[in-house]
Amino acid sequence: MARTITSLNRRGKGGDASEERDPLLGAVSHISTDDVNPSQRDDSKDVNRELGTKSLTLIMCSVWIGTFCAGLDATVMATLAAPIATSFNSLTMFAWLTTAYLIGQAASQPLSGKLTDIYSRRSGILLSNLLFALGNLLCGVAANEWIMILGRVIAGLGGGGLNTISTLIGNDLVPSRKRGLWQGIGNLFWGVGNGLGGFFGGFINDTVGWKPAFWLQVPLTIISMIMIWINYDCEDETHVQAVATEGKSAMSRVDYLGSLSLILSLVALLLGLTSGGNIVPWSHPVVLVSLPLAAVSAGMFIVIEEKVAQEPILPLRLLNDRTVLCSCLTNWFFNLTVYTTLFYLPVFYEIRIVSTKVSGAVLVSFSLSFSLGSLGAGTVILRTGRYKLLLRLTLVLLLIGTGLACTNSLTSPLWTPLVELFCVGISFGSMLTVTLIAFTTVVKIEDQAVVTSLSYIFRSTGSVLGLAFSSTIFQNVLVQALRSGLADEDANELARRLRDNLDALKKLPQREQILVRMSYIFSLRMVFAATVVFAVLALICGLLIKELPLRTTVRKSNPDENGQNGTTHRNGDEQP
Repeated sequence: MARTITSLNRRGKGGDASEERDPLLGAVSHISTDDVNPSQRDDSKDVNRELGTKSLTLIMCSVWIGTFCAGLDATVMATLAAPIATSFNSLTMFAWLTTAYLIGQAASQPLSGKLTDIYSRRSGILLSNLLFALGNLLCGVAANEWIMILGRVIAGLGGGGLNTISTLIGNDLVPSRKRGLWQGIGNLFWGVGNGLGGFFGGFINDTVGWKPAFWLQVPLTIISMIMIWINYDCEDETHVQAVATEGKSAMSRVDYLGSLSLILSLVALLLGLTSGGNIVPWSHPVVLVSLPLAAVSAGMFIVIEEKVAQEPILPLRLLNDRTVLCSCLTNWFFNLTVYTTLFYLPVFYEIRIVSTKVSGAVLVSFSLSFSLGSLGAGTVILRTGRYKLLLRLTLVLLLIGTGLACTNSLTSPLWTPLVELFCVGISFGSMLTVTLIAFTTVVKIEDQAVVTSLSYIFRSTGSVLGLAFSSTIFQNVLVQALRSGLADEDANELARRLRDNLDALKKLPQREQILVRMSYIFSLRMVFAATVVFAVLALICGLLIKELPLRTTVRKSNPDENGQNGTTHRNGDEQP
């Protein structure tokens, strides 16, 4: 008769024993060792150990405090960038405040998976919190613009790690069927922080100045570090045994050449795309050097990962799997669509001369719908064990939201962007949850961290590319529309001023105001027409994602040779 092993309680965590023996959310945690590959069996350890609800909640809440701060910091600059640039008498600094954070984020996210495989998730999340706190502290005490920008880079390094590693910890500790619900709760923390960031920054700036907005994030980050130190042991990390390589030191396992070429490629790409047309002209040397450098570095990275690296930082073989590739591309096209919509729908209110408070409320509605979509998707997957139909509905909802945005006009009701952002937000939150489950289910356990990091690369480059593409479309269409609509001899100069500053619109005669607003609306429609194209491409990629059975227990063993799920399901558990 098959010998069974019962999930053991973590030692030294408190709480009564009966609670810790209860399976998470009602799942049974008994498994048969006869179902485990003999070469992978280790009788000295639990083959399949699942934490109790209390322990798991303490760990994840400790991590999610940092996730909340990362979400808050992502939007706090929306209201603080102008006051900060003004205080340093440097308007060119305005765009660099956001670019610096993105560069730091791009440098840390790809490395988070492999490095925390080697050095532990606990070390990685603690270091990310420390960098995030240090970066915000530097911003809060910055005496010149260069210290400020350096602080944003360091905060980006930490923020990128906070987002990625929190997802990896959830992947380690939660079975795939329940993972969507817990990931949804994590996205709720990020969404609430993201929704409050703009309001928080504006309130602090209007009350006591912009610097405390950075100081106040430091105590929360320290609290997260303390809670992680107390509640999260390296013993909880199921990936450590899977990636251990006998006879190799941790330092020798790091793919330095691959890491350097990947970071250089992403940083150069982001620098070129965010600078061109915003900070400097597209013909500027910064753009002309950075974009070719990004292409060369990307080529070097591919060669190093395929031919040189013994333990690649991002194994490109993962993209040979259809589900992994299509999940990453779905993330990419979604981010192209969502961030374009987020940036340009508020312009609709500016054209209608509506207060910035109303425009800010629209962004709050997006954050709430994003959280609802992620949490709702996780709940549906937990109850049904399926995600393919849910993903299809999500993809269609994105298409509906972007299609509605193309219909906005000067006479459209002011509530229409709320509906459009609701559709986009709820589909975005649901997509992130579903694709996370899809690609972590199909790969081996030792690849889950790196494939998650890979998805974050597609997300970050997608958001930046979306803003770069949409900015190019908007600016060029707007200039042409203004020049054709304004017939006087000063049309070119007026077009330049209106493109850079909408306040100039209020000083125009009534007839010209209407012409200018119609030009803006036409430009916005062209931008949203591009998002419809992106949404269609996301739909095509999403429909190609396979649906696999979801585990109800935490897996330590790998999928079998056919790429199916690991065989550590509980006895008699009929997978959907």
